[in-house]
Amino acid sequence: MLSFHLPRTAFVRPLLLAAAAVGLLAPTLPATAQQMVSIQGSAVNLRAGPRANAEVLWEVTRGYPLKVVGHQGRWLRVQDFENDRAWVARSLTGRTPHHVVRADVARLRSGPGTRFKVLAQLPRYEVLRTRGKQEGWVRVERESGQRGWVAKRLLWGW
Repeated sequence: MLSFHLPRTAFVRPLLLAAAAVGLLAPTLPATAQQMVSIQGSAVNLRAGPRANAEVLWEVTRGYPLKVVGHQGRWLRVQDFENDRAWVARSLTGRTPHHVVRADVARLRSGPGTRFKVLAQLPRYEVLRTRGKQEGWVRVERESGQRGWVAKRLLWGW
């Protein structure tokens, strides 16, 4: 009987590449990592259960960031910055990073630090597109297109 001894990578690498190409391998996240999503629709209902006819608990607008805490079929169980939980259809969410103002008021500054000029006052619940991060500061963009920096401790999201 003939036997062949090929390096293990001769078999494993092509299998891994093929599995990744067809989406069979999902990225593995550390146990402490949070999966975040943001709302894609202009206004989306968050529901009491994983079905379209479940009671509407509240509505969120485009970009609103949510932490995924579970899933069932095509539905995600999500949590907001106030630790409220609800269900949302996965198809209504995306992976575009956003933050929401969790402080009563946050100052939008021209740079990442308190010595920079204040450009605007941001109200609680304002949703901001995340554009970058730097040592305790988040570079954001408002719906109006105005850009600036906000202290990370005043925001929630990714």
